[in-house]
Amino acid sequence: MWKVFHNSITLIVLSSEEDASDFSLGRLLENVFNAMVLVLGLEELTNVRNIERLKKDLKSCFKLIDSFLEPGNSSADLTQCVECAVMPSRAILQECLEAFASAAESRFGCLLVGSRILCATEQWWQLAAPEAMLLVWLVRSLPPHTSRDLPVYLPQGSPTVPHRFLTFQLVPDMEIVLLCGPNPSLQCLTDELVNQFWQPLLDLLKATARGPARCLPPGIVLSPGILGLLLINQDQRKSLFTVQPHGASTEASEMSMKNRLCALRSFYALVTSLYFPCEKQEEHTVPLQEDFHAGFTHCPQHCYMVYTTHKAYVIHGRQHQLFLILKSDVPTFALRSLATCTLQALTAEDSAF
Repeated sequence: MWKVFHNSITLIVLSSEEDASDFSLGRLLENVFNAMVLVLGLEELTNVRNIERLKKDLKSCFKLIDSFLEPGNSSADLTQCVECAVMPSRAILQECLEAFASAAESRFGCLLVGSRILCATEQWWQLAAPEAMLLVWLVRSLPPHTSRDLPVYLPQGSPTVPHRFLTFQLVPDMEIVLLCGPNPSLQCLTDELVNQFWQPLLDLLKATARGPARCLPPGIVLSPGILGLLLINQDQRKSLFTVQPHGASTEASEMSMKNRLCALRSFYALVTSLYFPCEKQEEHTVPLQEDFHAGFTHCPQHCYMVYTTHKAYVIHGRQHQLFLILKSDVPTFALRSLATCTLQALTAEDSAF
């Protein structure tokens, strides 16, 4: 598959996977080009003055691009929605983050636990979804460091003028991300503001970073038949994603984690490209390649599929989409009610989601 960007850059992707879809490959091409813009800026890619210099500069993108070829235990590259975590400490940390970002003269900030957003400023959610996803993805692709100060270009919001991309490791596996102007200096932020705002919460930060990796609201009890889920907030383009919905220690062997991940990603790509043409699309997203949807006179709200190893169900609502993979012995007639109850539980527990 190939695609031309801005009439200047042609990207070609080859896949050895028999079930690779046009949708997933198209998203990969988008992510690769956006990664190039993020690091180098659109001007350098579209107005090439020295091809040898461009080849050299592109090497700085390779690690980020490679990370999209092996996404690991994630769906963000496919959905272009940042993955979130829901923990009891979020409200306290949200308040501290907003105060810290304001003191740092930034409107765009988030707090990461692993590669998931625990909380973010209001303006962060105004970033284009692929940009927010890409900024978080950049953090996970970089080697660990106590702080960073890098220039980045926003592929849609600011493709020719760089912003400062700042990160600060508060405790292992927990970082702050900010988009800033020229001030304040990294030293000022590191030596003064980080300690001032976050040192009093050090014990809470450590406890949060050590918490369970489920990413689901605390107290949520899901049906034992659920093997994995993807919940998308379509307004803010954020998601909850897990293939260990009952915790790592309680998972049985119905499907391996790798197979669950593959099944959930494949189901999302298939359903989104075939049955949900009404999905809210960002500008410049991959056009649907299939002609199947052309005859639809409505936008489906439910869909299920039965495989030999599992079953899958999706609810396509006004604000939320919920994708589930389930054990094969869950009765087909029970899928709709199970999915509806799961969606209600997830959204009722966390009204912000």
